[in-house]
Amino acid sequence: MSTSTNTFASHYPVTGEVIANYPIADRETVFNAVVAARSASSAWQDLGFKGRRKVLLKWSNLLISQLDEITELVSRETGKPVSDAKLEASLAVGHLGWAARHAEDAMRTTHRSPGALMANMSATVERSPVGVVGVIGPWNYPIFTPMGSISYALAAGNTVVFKPSEYTPGVGAILAKTFAEVAPFADIFTCVTGLGATGKDLCESGVDKLAFTGSTRTAKLVAAACAANMTPVVLECGGKDPVIVAEDADIKRAADATIWSSMSNAGQTCIGAERVYVHEKVADKFIEEAIKVAKSIHPGAPGVGNYGPATMPSQINVIQGHIDDAIAKGAKVALGGSDSVKAPFVEPVILLDVPENSTAMLEETFGPTIAINRVKSMAEAIALSNASRYGLGSSIWSKRQGKKIARQLHCGMVAINSTISFAAIASVPFGGVKDSGYGRIHGPEGILEFTYPRTVVRARFQLPIAFTSFKRTKGNDKLIVTLTRLLNGRLG
Repeated sequence: MSTSTNTFASHYPVTGEVIANYPIADRETVFNAVVAARSASSAWQDLGFKGRRKVLLKWSNLLISQLDEITELVSRETGKPVSDAKLEASLAVGHLGWAARHAEDAMRTTHRSPGALMANMSATVERSPVGVVGVIGPWNYPIFTPMGSISYALAAGNTVVFKPSEYTPGVGAILAKTFAEVAPFADIFTCVTGLGATGKDLCESGVDKLAFTGSTRTAKLVAAACAANMTPVVLECGGKDPVIVAEDADIKRAADATIWSSMSNAGQTCIGAERVYVHEKVADKFIEEAIKVAKSIHPGAPGVGNYGPATMPSQINVIQGHIDDAIAKGAKVALGGSDSVKAPFVEPVILLDVPENSTAMLEETFGPTIAINRVKSMAEAIALSNASRYGLGSSIWSKRQGKKIARQLHCGMVAINSTISFAAIASVPFGGVKDSGYGRIHGPEGILEFTYPRTVVRARFQLPIAFTSFKRTKGNDKLIVTLTRLLNGRLG
């Protein structure tokens, strides 16, 4: 936990009341945390996969035993329903357990063919942890999202310094506190709280890799700050995730899942549905069902609403602007409208025939709104889906065309006849393309993301012809060229 004489407050977003005060870690505190993590790195690696697995599973069990306390805190800091917080925390713990149990397999040394010309060599590729990983987490899923980096980095043998969002510092603090209770020694996983400057300091602290989740705009600043020290980054940014509904879709399920995806967590989900392209033959039925579902839900405080407030107050203006711009450009209002924004809450909004040049179709809204447009074909739906500068996730509803459509989408993840299901499956990678970021968390790829490959080539025996020697003759050169021409990589 960070220490500083300066503090900041976390607030309950429903009322604005102060929940608690946390220290603002200054530059020296952040740098010292990274130095301490580096000192602990060798001992953490020396525990080996079995030793680390034992610690991480012990942490997982402790988190499970304190799930009620943790989810109450998540709900308090974000304003989301306790049920949603419990689902989030449960999925986070599931990822922790998976990473702990599968790191050894993912990082297993592999043997590679040396090829005919180097047949006397043994070629292997080892995987080693990068060292110290910095993690900057978001406020919308304050335990699930950062644990996708923390768990996998720790399981791979790295130590971690975590900077939680200034809107949800308590979640970061409780993660560090619970890990300290099971840790074999200090500084394996630490938390530094603070504002934007604290995150910037972590970027510049000399960590060996940094994982960031947040807006594309901030991600570019993070990448620039890290570039000064040649620090590689994993960036999980925003999305404008499309939903494609084919004429052979199960319309009721598609509408129900789409409204949940777009409006649960007050629409504050980077992989949540934001725009729908529905085949014109089933559009009326889909819209009718979507309106029916959306009318049955409402925002409110935890225990009152189906979803909560805008956790970050400034997002209210973004949501309002997107709704107003869409209407001004000719979108039809099927449910709600401009007056649905009643800070800190936003009531469900469904817009139809939304112009593709409106901000509601171009930029991430991050609110409980959905834009539904009709298309004449799946080719048109695919083209419009791919036209976005974002490429995070997507959802397809079709009984027969799902895989065919999925292969043509420019995004990191696709759910067919389900929504955001890929986030709950620990064995598959999570991440995007284009302005949605790069790098992956979750799955074997998420473990390998926090490692680097080391090639080891060993001579098993010496060839009578020395290719790597000043004694190489013209005859040797001719033999090399002849073999290369004949083989051309066939025995590689």
